[in-house]
Amino acid sequence: MSATSTGLAARIAATACVTDEFTLVDGQVLDSYFDEYRLAADPRLLHDVADAMSASVPEGTEVLAGVELGGVPLVVALSAATGLPAAFLRRAPKRYGSRRQVEGAAVCGRRVVLIDDVVRSGSQLLAMARMLRVVGAHVTDALCVLERPLGGRLLLDEHGVALGSLLNESDLPAPTEVPS
Repeated sequence: MSATSTGLAARIAATACVTDEFTLVDGQVLDSYFDEYRLAADPRLLHDVADAMSASVPEGTEVLAGVELGGVPLVVALSAATGLPAAFLRRAPKRYGSRRQVEGAAVCGRRVVLIDDVVRSGSQLLAMARMLRVVGAHVTDALCVLERPLGGRLLLDEHGVALGSLLNESDLPAPTEVPS
């Protein structure tokens, strides 16, 4: 890791990595977690993360697609950094109004790169890749800020999606305590 990436990792850790109880969807309880909302709320850090991630956007990408909710601010910032259009993905179609699952840029027939904050098991990104493929998008890549070594890379690879991560969990300094 370069000195620049080390500095960015330290800033990300200081801002978004916290020690506190956090319950995952499957009921598993963690004692520390990555708070993507803290990263997204810091405009300078969000800008710098997007700039760093922009170097990993594959050649030929036509649309960047952010997964709700953590991937949305990232995809907006990455779209601004790269000039590529953005799409916004819901886990399920909207039940009212447009009733869409994909908003923003058109994805049918286009090469789409998935964007998310953290990848653990990879199941959420795989579900989004499958949904995009059903609507006609070409999905072979995904990018995230932080990869936790819980099998996500392997799962995605088995389904034809290459994962690029700005940071791995081992790149981060120890999390900070949550202020009382």
